[in-house]
Amino acid sequence: MIVHHESRGPMQVFRPVGRLDNATSGDLEALLVEKLDSGCTGIVLDLADLDYVSSAGLRVILMTGKRLRGAGGRLVLARLRESVRDLFEMSGFLSLFPITESVEEAVA
Repeated sequence: MIVHHESRGPMQVFRPVGRLDNATSGDLEALLVEKLDSGCTGIVLDLADLDYVSSAGLRVILMTGKRLRGAGGRLVLARLRESVRDLFEMSGFLSLFPITESVEEAVA
């Protein structure tokens, strides 16, 4: 998995590409924790290029959201593919996080 990252004002945008599973979730978690530890309070996960999410990937997303909420920040999920959206719906994640159709909307 490759993770693209960019800063957009106070928001940090991460775009993982490929599969977010047991083998790759640690990589994304390390990047997110680094930003959280440096005081980041706004993260957008652009999931347009994510093909698959396992329970390990869901755990990373949940952990990030909890840490941000505890710090008064927010996690926004953007551009979910239909298969990923279905998984998030089944797992209850759609009710936990704001979902947007574009990164621009998520950053605003």
